[in-house]
Amino acid sequence: MADGQALDEVVTFTSDLIRIDTTNRGGGDCRERPAAEYAAARLAEAGLEPALLERTEGRTNVVARIEGTEPSADALLVHGHLDVVPAQAGEWSVHPFSGEIRDGVVWGRGAVDMKNMDAMILAVVRSWAREGVRPRRDVVIAFTADEEASAADGSGFLADRHAALFEGCTEGIGESGAFTVHDGSGRQLYPLAAGERGTGWVKLTAHGRAAHGSRPNRENAVTRLAAAVTRIGAHEWPLRLTPTVRAALTELAALYGLDADLDDVDGLLEKLGPAARLVEATVRNSANPTMLEAGYKVNVIPGEAVAYVDGRYLPGHEDEFRATLDQLTGPDVNWEFHHHEVALQSPVDSPTYARMRAAVEEFAPEGHVVPYCMPGGTDAKQFSRLGITGYGFSPLKLPEGYDYGAMFHGVDERVPIEALHFGVRVLDRFLRTA
Repeated sequence: MADGQALDEVVTFTSDLIRIDTTNRGGGDCRERPAAEYAAARLAEAGLEPALLERTEGRTNVVARIEGTEPSADALLVHGHLDVVPAQAGEWSVHPFSGEIRDGVVWGRGAVDMKNMDAMILAVVRSWAREGVRPRRDVVIAFTADEEASAADGSGFLADRHAALFEGCTEGIGESGAFTVHDGSGRQLYPLAAGERGTGWVKLTAHGRAAHGSRPNRENAVTRLAAAVTRIGAHEWPLRLTPTVRAALTELAALYGLDADLDDVDGLLEKLGPAARLVEATVRNSANPTMLEAGYKVNVIPGEAVAYVDGRYLPGHEDEFRATLDQLTGPDVNWEFHHHEVALQSPVDSPTYARMRAAVEEFAPEGHVVPYCMPGGTDAKQFSRLGITGYGFSPLKLPEGYDYGAMFHGVDERVPIEALHFGVRVLDRFLRTA
């Protein structure tokens, strides 16, 4: 089991990493190198030989390999990203890059997304070095840049240009899984992510006839765009169940003593109460309009108008997503992918999934582990190019009333110290047996 020093270090590392401002504003405006150097130094102190890799100056990734005791076994990738989304200091109770430790909680941007997991990985690896522990199979550690944007400088760059560093890796674990969900009735759920919806960020462009704003214009680009955006926003996507979501609904229904009626999923979700939040965003594709760009003066009808839509599609349903966008945009609006990544589906009956489940249950025997499909995406999408099956597994034991989902990109992001300690113990247990 991870030693006491590991429990102290995970708190220190989380705080230290938060204090290194790695805000990713998009468009290349980010510098992860100081955080990468910090992580690399901690790995080097544990006897590893980390490589620092950049596609763009300052956008640094770290990769290191721990050799296992069974050279013929498939390797396991363990990854976390170093960048964070922006934070407005005036909105926070503490400065978002203070890494303040107060009342048993570590505060700051990245406390959950996901410098906490980076710190857990570092703490476990260093604990192994002190004990002389080696895992059964090779473990490849990767700390990435640019996950909060396109991943082009991060996992995408590593997968495309440095595939050899991941030789033998068939599975990987990353963010967002094995966290406590309190259902309001005393049950504690621990969703393990075994899938992700695909990313289809869409750019809509409407063309029309530029003209004076005082004259009638049936070729108004803004009107055409607005009509398409309204159709997309109002569209009701049909129900589509993937294997992971079917497994999640079946297990949740059994846990709550309900009939797993998959012919009436919406009715089942209503009966599940708060637990339905784990599933409801992943039973359909989705498309949410998020940005509008048009015009430059109130009395001028522009010849072009642009909108952006955050689209997500389930594994196996990208073609349906594309066809639906074709229909909803209509003849007067063109659409193209602004950013496009695959959907992922991972087996929930694999030995690795069983070992993750066992690790959580050892330290949270009162908990109920259930399968989970992430509504969004992670670096697992890019690593899947290398044939790596990805799971979301960054364990945290959270108190009732702590809104885990609200911490992602939210104000006053923070993580309890006890949650970090739990994460180190579970991660250590899983990686020793993986």
